[in-house]
Amino acid sequence: MAGLVHGPAGRNLGLVIALVLLCVVGTFTAGDRFADVNNVLTILRLAAVIGVVSIGMTFVIASGGIDLSVGAIVALASVWATTLATQAIAEDTHWIVLVTTALIVGTACGLVNGVLIAYGRMAPFIVTLAMLAAARGLAEIIAQRRTQIVQDRDFIDFFGGSVLGVPVLVIIFVLVAIAGWVVLNRTTFGRRTLAVGGNAEAARLAGIKVQRQTMYVYVLLGLLCGLAAVMLMARTTVGTSTHGLLYELDAIAAVVIGGTLLKGGRGTIVGTVFGVLIFTTLTNVFTLNNLDTSTQAVAKGVIIIAAVLLQQRTSTRRRSP
Repeated sequence: MAGLVHGPAGRNLGLVIALVLLCVVGTFTAGDRFADVNNVLTILRLAAVIGVVSIGMTFVIASGGIDLSVGAIVALASVWATTLATQAIAEDTHWIVLVTTALIVGTACGLVNGVLIAYGRMAPFIVTLAMLAAARGLAEIIAQRRTQIVQDRDFIDFFGGSVLGVPVLVIIFVLVAIAGWVVLNRTTFGRRTLAVGGNAEAARLAGIKVQRQTMYVYVLLGLLCGLAAVMLMARTTVGTSTHGLLYELDAIAAVVIGGTLLKGGRGTIVGTVFGVLIFTTLTNVFTLNNLDTSTQAVAKGVIIIAAVLLQQRTSTRRRSP
């Protein structure tokens, strides 16, 4: 019974209960405004974008790393994909050019992070902090601090549409989450990621190319940041250097409260999905009740601290005889 409570099923059950309680609070305090179908769809659309980033962050943290630059990478990818030159090419060919550009930019940033961390042997905190500043600054230079409007209506209609009433953005998030779960739990790539996060030296002795695996997880996160930029461009119809502000904090928070260990070695995609939904629902409840962003930030901070303390307590119990 103790194993069940402290295992994945028990953690996920706790997250489900927390989400249900939030929904009850939202219904009680905001009434029909919270329970309205349109509001639920709004929550899911907001969760979809940061959710895609959080799936990638799960791999990075599970491998023992961290990435503070995801928000800046999202901004840079959205700006680069909406420049006049890029949109002119897309107009002459197909809107897939916008998508490809964002994915390439995100992947390239992830590759830079991965190479410097894995082969340059630099601390992930320092490398990604530098990328945060550089990517955000480059986005401002390219956009000249202006908002770039997406002109291609087909692009907006496709990603802003729905299938059987389910927004395309939500469908993308679900597909990414399913793919992430399969990769982390059913493939060699996932097992290597967890092995590197659990004990990099033991993983090396077992024949795993630790440096290459480390680089791969940052490239994967960069790719998903590019995809998140595409989704954000479709939802807001613009590309701007202000996109993705504080995404790094939201993604890390969702991953941590979802049950992925900050020190690496354990990751859970299902927990991350619930973590994203919990934070997005919390923000929605606060907004509907006209509570300011400062109060929201305090609440998120308390939740993160509680999640980390719970992780430490659980780890201590497992080590004790």
